[in-house]
Amino acid sequence: MIPTQETDPSVVDAYVKFFHDQAARRCVVVKDTPGFIANRYGMWSMFHAVHVAEKLGLTIEEVDEITGPFIGRPRSGSFRLNDIVGLDIMQDIASNLIERCPHDPETKQLATPSSVAYLSEKGWIGSKAGQGYYKKEGKQFVSFDLKTHAYRERQEPNLPTITELGRLPFGERLRAALLNKSEVGEFLRLYLVPALKYAVSIREEISHDVRDFDRVMQWGFGWEYGPFATIDAIGAENLGIEAEPFYETGQIQSHAGSYFYPAPEPEFATIQDFPIIDSGDGFNVRDLEDGVHAVATTTKMGVIGPSLIKSLTEYLESGKSKRIVLTSEAKVFSAGFDLKFFAQMIESGDFDAIDQAIADFQNLNSIIGNTPSVAAVWGYCIGGGFELAAGCSLIAASPETQIGLPEALVGLVPGGAGNAVMRLRGQTGGAKRLVDVVQTIATGTLSANADDARRLGYLRDEDITVYHPDRLLTEAKNLALSAKPLTRPDWQEVSGPVKGMIDRMLQEMVKLGALSNHDTVIADKVKHVFADSKNWEDANDRERKAFVELCREGLSQARIKHMADTNKPLRN
Repeated sequence: MIPTQETDPSVVDAYVKFFHDQAARRCVVVKDTPGFIANRYGMWSMFHAVHVAEKLGLTIEEVDEITGPFIGRPRSGSFRLNDIVGLDIMQDIASNLIERCPHDPETKQLATPSSVAYLSEKGWIGSKAGQGYYKKEGKQFVSFDLKTHAYRERQEPNLPTITELGRLPFGERLRAALLNKSEVGEFLRLYLVPALKYAVSIREEISHDVRDFDRVMQWGFGWEYGPFATIDAIGAENLGIEAEPFYETGQIQSHAGSYFYPAPEPEFATIQDFPIIDSGDGFNVRDLEDGVHAVATTTKMGVIGPSLIKSLTEYLESGKSKRIVLTSEAKVFSAGFDLKFFAQMIESGDFDAIDQAIADFQNLNSIIGNTPSVAAVWGYCIGGGFELAAGCSLIAASPETQIGLPEALVGLVPGGAGNAVMRLRGQTGGAKRLVDVVQTIATGTLSANADDARRLGYLRDEDITVYHPDRLLTEAKNLALSAKPLTRPDWQEVSGPVKGMIDRMLQEMVKLGALSNHDTVIADKVKHVFADSKNWEDANDRERKAFVELCREGLSQARIKHMADTNKPLRN
């Protein structure tokens, strides 16, 4: 939001409130300067990366690998981002900034790089033209060579430094990389250090404070950390920057060098803003106030395993929390059950351990809803993660959440009461609806987003989509304040030839090539849970038996191993 000197402050406040409350967007109020923050700094950074790449003779794949998640940026890196934005747009913005910022000596970095000039002359200006730095030929992408100015097959980057340092904490890995003598270190010394120094030099001209500057780059460009948070993480002294920390114990350094506390934003609170009052193996309990506790998993990707199930069950049965928001401290809500556990138990032949793990998980699903509870989900809420969320009274989902039961892709059926959950949800739609649900499970279909999850039956009418992702925790807490213990509907017999209808559906999908013969073996077990079970307990018994039987199947074992090794499904 850019107010002028004539703008009534109340008008700005009203627009900010509108965007926050009605449009699911965060706002940053910035100064009326050329390019504001996003273009003045973001576009400069984009051009700067191209210049450094050309100078060092690196490939575009190498640069995208360096400037992606390794430095806290999106996977698009630099050159894929250029294609998305469009080289014509980049040059228009650059020429505008050069003309309007004659006082800034660093606009020399906005001069057109040779590769941009060549591609633009050909009309190859990026994704909208069908080709730019990358071009799709058939099912494969080819890459533009910065040296030869010709397209070639993609070259997988071989950058050991990223492999060696990639798992270190953000600041630690960047400090180490900047000292590294590899091409990664050389690129970052020429790209990242000047980019951070440039942010320091223009901060007062274009922003009201460094947090506003950082937020534009985080929210607008998808950076994990803005430039000033990055400087703090690396250490200004390691960058040749003379500055005290920009963020200090909840305070922000002003442009004048003093510190101030920002205005509170309780509606946008994150899980880390609340104190830990208890913990277990794989989760923390945080006080959200007003009698609501957040039970947040701490495992990587929110993965669920036997130890987490055991400790979480014990905690819930203790009655310490009267109202719960179930969430995660990972980057997603949950990527499901730990597949490596099943692979290890299969290899050792300990199928009793698998049976017990599934029984314990089903029990957890059955008891979590005894406490008024809301699952706050985002990112991935799949497999065991969905089953855990479905055990809560309600689900509050971020809009882009992918939700579903993909177990068939690894040769299994849902094992945490997922079949019983979906059978109960589908029964009101009669036999036809149950056939559709079996098809969804058999194909391992995930929802494209939270609203699509309603169509597939993963979310109910009473579950909510929180369209502002930064308000997910707040809205989940508000929902938890009035939530009641989960009451499951009575198990109903469904009239009609359900089994025959499911069989015909499966036969048709095999003919179409949508399912393999082993897929039908898996789906047949789901069919018997849906059509033959007499009640919730019977359905879970059948589910557990089917799960263990499939773990003994060679084709399922091959799927489990392939997914564990490659993170890709095997359709055998």
